[in-house]
Amino acid sequence: MRKMFLLVIGFLFFIVGCNDQGNTSSNVDGENIVRIGYQKNGPLVILKSLGTLEERLEKEGYRVEWNLFQAGPALTEALNAGSIDFGRSGNTPPIFAQVADSSFVYVAVGNSKYEGSGILVPSNSDIQSVEDLEGKTISFAKGSSSHFLLIKALEQVGLSLSDITPAYLSPGDARIAFEQGNVDAMVVWDPYTASTELYSNGRLLINGEGLTSDRDFFIASKDFVDHEPEIVDIIIEEIQYASDWANNNHDELVKMLAPILNIEEDSIRLSIERRMYGVKHITEEIISEQQEIADLFYELKIIPEKINVDDVMN
Repeated sequence: MRKMFLLVIGFLFFIVGCNDQGNTSSNVDGENIVRIGYQKNGPLVILKSLGTLEERLEKEGYRVEWNLFQAGPALTEALNAGSIDFGRSGNTPPIFAQVADSSFVYVAVGNSKYEGSGILVPSNSDIQSVEDLEGKTISFAKGSSSHFLLIKALEQVGLSLSDITPAYLSPGDARIAFEQGNVDAMVVWDPYTASTELYSNGRLLINGEGLTSDRDFFIASKDFVDHEPEIVDIIIEEIQYASDWANNNHDELVKMLAPILNIEEDSIRLSIERRMYGVKHITEEIISEQQEIADLFYELKIIPEKINVDDVMN
């Protein structure tokens, strides 16, 4: 089973991993390069747009190379392959990466974003509680933070995934299915949650409070952390600077993110107003949160073996 899992994960990484990766070494022709993987929705795109990291690292003799990824699995595989040095992911891709023996470590974590993650139903739906989801068709991305949120929400009312019909869809495809009435509910995260509420007649049945923290995780290749700890510290400091700027400049942040994400400005505004950007050290509480996800995914046979997430905490 493990061999099959690794083959499937490897194929997934190959398919999703098409991006502008550039060099595969952090030192090219004598030039020191820090290669950062980012996604369009997250703190690193804010840092990239502000340009402060480039200014800071130039003084240290480093150039920053930004690599865009469409999803966390491809980013974690790029870390393992040595194509990037540092990146940001949601809470579930690192768990799959650890099972696949990827060489990475967690280096820092963001604040909880639970208010923007949740279960949406059409505003005119007769679904009024999580109990009403029994027998319904629900869309979510398999193995994602939404998968975990749904499991926890169902458990809380004595239900399980066997009591609903899952529709494994990406946020974009789930939105279409939701609008066309092909699913009864969808589980997703901001800014897709906000956009569905404002533009697709969606009603937030519940958010992630008490169910999931839905955090950003900052991860790096183990080799990079071992050999460039000072540079890692600088990156974390600049993420915090960008986070402080984002928290205090919502108007400018909306104008920055709307064209990048290709989502309506008022949807972006709603999503950023119900979260607090920030970065902090990993605590025992954070480790426990990640371990709970890993244990649950193992129990449900979503991953083939039990892991100890503390093994890859820096």
